[in-house]
Amino acid sequence: MGLGNDTLMSEFVLLGFSEKPTLQPLIFGLFLSMYLITVLGNLLIILAVSSDSHLHTPMYFFLSNLSLVDICFTSTTVPKMLVNIQTQSKAITYAGCITQMYFFIFFAGLDDFLLAVMAYDRYVAICHPLHYMIIMNSQLCGLLVLMSGIMWALNSLLQSLMVLRLSFCTDLEIPHFFCELKQVIQLACSDTFLNNMVMYFVTVLLAGGPLAGIIYSYSKIVSSIRAISSAQGKYKAFSTCASHLSVVSLFYCTSLGVYLSSAATQSSHSSSAASVMYTVVTPMLNPFIYSLRNKDIKRALKRFYGMTCTKGTIILR
Repeated sequence: MGLGNDTLMSEFVLLGFSEKPTLQPLIFGLFLSMYLITVLGNLLIILAVSSDSHLHTPMYFFLSNLSLVDICFTSTTVPKMLVNIQTQSKAITYAGCITQMYFFIFFAGLDDFLLAVMAYDRYVAICHPLHYMIIMNSQLCGLLVLMSGIMWALNSLLQSLMVLRLSFCTDLEIPHFFCELKQVIQLACSDTFLNNMVMYFVTVLLAGGPLAGIIYSYSKIVSSIRAISSAQGKYKAFSTCASHLSVVSLFYCTSLGVYLSSAATQSSHSSSAASVMYTVVTPMLNPFIYSLRNKDIKRALKRFYGMTCTKGTIILR
């Protein structure tokens, strides 16, 4: 096992983006703004979907779950970084690091699976419209979300337990703003071959599977859209999945770009800065993409805002 006293009593050090004191207020303000926008934007999506009965459909059920996961995903990393900047401390306890790692893997994977489930939902809606409500019934939708959660909860538990078996020496500095699995494994003194094998195998299996499902779904969607004779029909069919396709492109392009660039440059600090794109920026932009490109969401938000103003006026009177 190798859990010595050094591991039990140690704290990891999150180096973050910059060690210059003059940049800390700027970094704090920037990330606090992005975090608040992420939480507020995704919360508005959840409230709009839950308050409008017209949006109680499978597509918006998955969208509200995606918004909730995005809030939790960002909350696993940004608040701790903000606290560290405010307290001028870069330390995170061993238990805190393992906990942060567990929830980061869990919500990142759940985000990935929800995007794949939403792609399948669009595939059924466009390719099998007459059987859409029969196939995408409430039981199946709930089961898909539940199974995705259970699968990634088990994976996160496995990865965390694999890290617990490692022993760590004196160099406990993580060149990142959160406890990333790969960075933590690289700090271990003991043999990490099994950890790396499990990490890469699970990543290819559980992350590559949803991506393959998304590609397959959209290949069928494109084939069905091309078979539609009228241009208006093609536009209407494509518009139903344009927002989701934008979110998928943003998520995978940023995450793949981070890992490809980090592998090319071998710079931990550049990788840390680039990872902000899929850990913070993407969850922040998702509500804007869905609200700006979706008339139903905009209508629901206006109705929700009108109800809130009406209730406020009644209370004041």
